[in-house]
Amino acid sequence: MNISEINNQLFRTVNSLGKEYQHLNLPMIIIAEYTVFFLAIFVILLWFTKNKEHKIMLICGSIAFILAEIVGKLAGLLHFNHQPFAVLSNTNQLIEKAVDNSFPSDHTILFFSFCMTFWLFKKGTWFGWILLAILVGVSRIWVGVHYPLDVFVGAVIGITCASIIYFTVPKLTVLTTTITKYEAIEKVIIANFIKLKKLKFK
Repeated sequence: MNISEINNQLFRTVNSLGKEYQHLNLPMIIIAEYTVFFLAIFVILLWFTKNKEHKIMLICGSIAFILAEIVGKLAGLLHFNHQPFAVLSNTNQLIEKAVDNSFPSDHTILFFSFCMTFWLFKKGTWFGWILLAILVGVSRIWVGVHYPLDVFVGAVIGITCASIIYFTVPKLTVLTTTITKYEAIEKVIIANFIKLKKLKFK
């Protein structure tokens, strides 16, 4: 059995679960489609916690994601496959998606880039984020838009890029200097906003 056959068989195994356990389809659709908004809201809220380590962590996560996306696009030039629902028969497709190159999974790259960064910065205590990234990857197979290999390679790329950035970028003094200057500007803006608000209600 070659890699392609194993990939298809694993896809069938996960994707067919949606037919057997239909009550899980809605949660899987929500995870596959909308968890990205939860991640975005969390990142925005965390940025404004006035914690410098959080800002460094989020910057590293963002850089890791950008780097991982570049690597992912390069990987996509080396290998091409359409989404499973466009190729295989009797696929349990639960969400709409344009047919293009599904290798590797962008959603998986995004979540593993950020979630691995969170886990590294928090010394492994934010393990729930890794579980979330895995769940997102599995959900993309469950709803029929990615093969296991798309997800696996996306995870490897995200984890690798997050690890490289974690061990290099925080050591750059320009990063902490930039954040310090940003926080000073942010304080001035907030102070001026409060003054204007007080004057408005006088």
